[in-house]
Amino acid sequence: MSKRIVIDLFDGAEELDAVGPWEVLSYWTQAYPEDGWRVDLVTDDGQTRRCAKGLQVVPTGAKADVPRPDLIVEPGGRGARARLADTDHLRWLQDAAENRALVSSVCTGALVLAAAGLLRGRPATTHHAAFEELLALDPTITPCPDQRWVDDGQIVTAAGVSAGIDMALHLVGRLASPERARQVQDGVEYHPAPRTSPMPTNH
Repeated sequence: MSKRIVIDLFDGAEELDAVGPWEVLSYWTQAYPEDGWRVDLVTDDGQTRRCAKGLQVVPTGAKADVPRPDLIVEPGGRGARARLADTDHLRWLQDAAENRALVSSVCTGALVLAAAGLLRGRPATTHHAAFEELLALDPTITPCPDQRWVDDGQIVTAAGVSAGIDMALHLVGRLASPERARQVQDGVEYHPAPRTSPMPTNH
């Protein structure tokens, strides 16, 4: 029986917050099935969602199809604010944590974890422009604005947007091995250039 990863998807989710981790985690689980993990992209009802910049995504199923996830990835985006008042979703996250699931967030997905009470007294990161909002939800959080991701045991948070890729590779290293994470990184050819780099040479 495979361990289950679910990436939550909702209207207004930031595309790369979900698709970045999806690329890493689905490559891992499909290329190395012997590691015993499976990943699903889920919505509340299993129906298509329109993301923040217009990408429409068909999920692999509904949240109810994976009643006991082992790892959750909660993306951010403008639609994440609606999740803050979605008591059913917050309870789903709380139940998963109570059942010892590893819960992670990307970007403003950290706001949703804070609303669920999962960041209380923990260090965490989020999008660089959202720390004030995060601390307004829970002032007990220790903000970590200079970290690409923060692993605090059961809860892992990533900074803005593309940081979800780095966090997902970290999770592969944690759940499988550092060598497996390197293999996945090579497989998806994720080798970021420096922040400022010369234009490529034409051949």
